[in-house]
Amino acid sequence: MLLSVGDIQAGYGRALVLRGVSLDVEEGEIVSVLGANGAGKTTTLRAISGLIPLQGGTIQFADQQWRSEPPEVRAAARLGHVPEGRGILGGLTVEENLGLAQALRTDRGNGFAKDLSNIYDMFPALRERPKIRASALSGGQQQMLTLARALLGRPRLLIVDELSFGLAPIVVNELFALIRDLREQGTTFLLVEQNANVLQLSDRTYVLARGRVTLEAPSSEIVGSDRLVRSYMGGDTA
Repeated sequence: MLLSVGDIQAGYGRALVLRGVSLDVEEGEIVSVLGANGAGKTTTLRAISGLIPLQGGTIQFADQQWRSEPPEVRAAARLGHVPEGRGILGGLTVEENLGLAQALRTDRGNGFAKDLSNIYDMFPALRERPKIRASALSGGQQQMLTLARALLGRPRLLIVDELSFGLAPIVVNELFALIRDLREQGTTFLLVEQNANVLQLSDRTYVLARGRVTLEAPSSEIVGSDRLVRSYMGGDTA
């Protein structure tokens, strides 16, 4: 198992958001996490990547067990995180944003240059705009930029928060197709989404409601099912 999250509790200050979330991701999978606003999706990802402390439970990544390790330790273990809201630096150019990924690498010379060339092949819209400030890019191009920067860290597991948010359906389809290709090349994904179309992309799905997992199933089994609606509400899905 690449990632095993066991009964984690986490939140902000005294406000507990996650009340015992457990999920697993096997190497080579695309796993999706669905839920309404406030269900705990983003908080789950932030706990996994070390941006907020655990108040209980365990996180196992490959052969490492994490509890209070900082984000840079988890990134060094090749956990990548594309945050909600994209997280790019609008005042920097495309190439400057991508260059920030070198801090996560031990091979900052030819290895990084080769990967950067591959990234530009993957995202030709970025290759055409290396000197453009990130703030001047379209929403879809900004999402490509933050995804490209994360991939330059060579993650074994890339966790992505709301990849499709605010994007036109045609752009979402392009990004989902890219994720399929990247999985074939060896990257594992944990995708948090409100867009149920992610069920067409993922292998397995967890649904969160009120800080708990209310459904776990192969994605193909819940496409178009009323189980998804009931689990969003935190009801019994048996």
